[in-house]
Amino acid sequence: MKADGDSFRAFLGWCVAGAGGCFGVLSLLSVGPFVLLGTLFLCAWLLWVFDFGWAMGGLLSGAALPLLYLAWLNRDGPGEVCTTTPTSQSCGEQSNPWFLLVAAFVLMVAGIAVFARRRRG
Repeated sequence: MKADGDSFRAFLGWCVAGAGGCFGVLSLLSVGPFVLLGTLFLCAWLLWVFDFGWAMGGLLSGAALPLLYLAWLNRDGPGEVCTTTPTSQSCGEQSNPWFLLVAAFVLMVAGIAVFARRRRG
């Protein structure tokens, strides 16, 4: 017998899967294929343990976490940002973090809304 697909545990599991999927896509040219393979196995395990349910909205909420991290890394952007230490100076181009923050907020709210709507109904 499978566990309830609308439980909070299922939602957290799908959040981890969503974060792994988003991170895998963002890092596709380095470790992304390995992360996506692990995420595929996690999704298969979650479908084996839990029924299909509204907790799968956690995929959306989980995808917001790597976007928030990317926004944090670009927090001094947009434009060229230089870092100076006593022994060196390095400069790099950073993108606008606001687009990433808005996308993360929309994904987070959408996933929670899907899950909360079903739990209420």
